[in-house]
Amino acid sequence: MRVTDYNTEVPLVSQIMQGDSFKVLKTISDNTFRTCITSPPYWGLRDYDISGQIGAEDNLDDYIDNLVSIFREVRRTLTPDGTLWLNIGDSYTSGNRRTRDPDKKNMARGMSYRPPTPEGLKPKDLIGLPWRLAFALQADGWYLRSDIIWHKPNCQPESVKDRPTRCHEYLFLFAKNEKYYFNSEEIREPATSRKGWRNRRSIWSINTEPNQYDHFAMFPESLIEPCLLASTLECDKVLDPFFGSGTVGVVALKLHRRFCGIELNPKYLDISYKRISELVRS
Repeated sequence: MRVTDYNTEVPLVSQIMQGDSFKVLKTISDNTFRTCITSPPYWGLRDYDISGQIGAEDNLDDYIDNLVSIFREVRRTLTPDGTLWLNIGDSYTSGNRRTRDPDKKNMARGMSYRPPTPEGLKPKDLIGLPWRLAFALQADGWYLRSDIIWHKPNCQPESVKDRPTRCHEYLFLFAKNEKYYFNSEEIREPATSRKGWRNRRSIWSINTEPNQYDHFAMFPESLIEPCLLASTLECDKVLDPFFGSGTVGVVALKLHRRFCGIELNPKYLDISYKRISELVRS
């Protein structure tokens, strides 16, 4: 699918590509994108019933290695001053339970498979997956610049009695090189103790947003907007190799950026087509 935005002096052409992210990225030229904003499938939390899906690996190290390989291709396709914004959540070991029943409050959590407990961890352990991935990407050559806490004031309740309910995920900022484009003025926030504005802090309180589509974990647009404003200019091209329902593309078009979205799941492609077509027609 190609999308053209005529609300600028120069028409901006964007595209959605179906396929395996690693294979599709191999077809894209070096230095194409100013930034990448994405959230890969989390390990062992959802079964999308798609052959080759990321997140369904039995071995945690395989999951991390697969993502490192994909983001190595992402780094190649970024401009020299490019950045990566990576949203990733944590999870707990399954205790070697191989299935999970649906939750009345969250039917999407039901799974026909679950990975075994990773070596070195115990049942009920918090895996620390975001930091394992962040350190693996850092070791592969990325500059790890910030760990942002996405605080969800309206987080989903959890039926647990032996730990606090989780209400946050991580949003990591990586850079391709030591020097990179970052416009802090575009994302300044109101100062709390005095009048005026201050540099954006590293805890972002942003509600999840309800949606009418069959997608359980859509990005809120207000999470994507500051990433785009800080790391791109109008007409720049943005990558999301796990496009899902297309929120990165929606926000990019609203801010007059171009986008390239890659998605393996045909169901999510249909959602992104619908959302972006409605936006272009409006």
